[in-house]
Amino acid sequence: MAEQKRLTVLAHLADSDLTWLKDTTARISTLFSSEILAGQLLLIHAPPAAYPTVSGGHGAKASRGEGYSKNVDHAFLMSFATKLSDYFLLLGDAVFCAPNFVTHIYSKVTALKPSPWVLLEFSNVGLIGKLFHSRDLPVLAHFLLLFHQEKPLDRPILHFHTLLVQEKPILCRPFLFYHRLSHPTSDDKEDTVVPKKNPYGPSNSSASVFTNMNVSGAHFPWEAYALDESFFWTDDIRPGNHLTVVLNHPERLSRVQVMTGSIVEGKHALSKGQVQLGYGMPQGCANFVLLGWLVAGQMDWEILQDSTADPVSCVRLVVKANQAGGLMVRHIYLWEKKAMEENMDQS
Repeated sequence: MAEQKRLTVLAHLADSDLTWLKDTTARISTLFSSEILAGQLLLIHAPPAAYPTVSGGHGAKASRGEGYSKNVDHAFLMSFATKLSDYFLLLGDAVFCAPNFVTHIYSKVTALKPSPWVLLEFSNVGLIGKLFHSRDLPVLAHFLLLFHQEKPLDRPILHFHTLLVQEKPILCRPFLFYHRLSHPTSDDKEDTVVPKKNPYGPSNSSASVFTNMNVSGAHFPWEAYALDESFFWTDDIRPGNHLTVVLNHPERLSRVQVMTGSIVEGKHALSKGQVQLGYGMPQGCANFVLLGWLVAGQMDWEILQDSTADPVSCVRLVVKANQAGGLMVRHIYLWEKKAMEENMDQS
């Protein structure tokens, strides 16, 4: 609540559908009436007539939902926000904010005061988590209107800092914001995940994630397996609780990394737990063997096995002692053993 008092949330309802606009405004007014009355939540809407004509469109206005209209949407948002505060934080729809993000941002800004900056990035995903000085917003809004047909939107915004002589991006870690992705779910405790691949990072392949731990409405099991800044949060854990990744297709692994606890303070790490590998058909995994124990809430093991070993079907994090308070499972990362590595093992 203390952090909430330091915020003013400004939302641009950028849709020309009047029915949607009316219904959305009514829902927000009902859910956040106290914040609206306190001036902590502001809603704005720019009429279609305010949008510039699309070049080559025979007089047609920029259509909302198109890439160039998003530039105009953001220009209106920033113009309105200019005098609301000293700093402007750009977020978006379906964004999760880390706990105490205002305090973390304030600490970073304070630490950077001796040095000039234009744009601080508290997320590496798209446009979310971008912090500007409010005094720069009129220039940025004008810049977006000038290039309102530029697509995608992040191109002009992320290049804006170079215009005001900030030569390099300033990425502020740990990242505090990420998009809350939607995944098909069969029930509250099972999620199917199809992560994005990074050729230089973990190879987390498509899998389902199960748990018998408490699942809240804010952090889900699949978030521990996602290749982003999300995490799984639970509480009141007991021996025998587990978080299990069941691979859609068994594979040979060369490395498994499990991290628990917060990045900044290291709080809410698993005090006593182990990681097990499961073998057999997917959805079964009746045979589990110990891979290793977590040390200080973390485990990073390379798996030394020959090419004739059975492929792994499951990876399971198991709780081995009662633990008061919360547990944060930051990520479970898997590296698949490549064919080249297997050939080297055989030689």
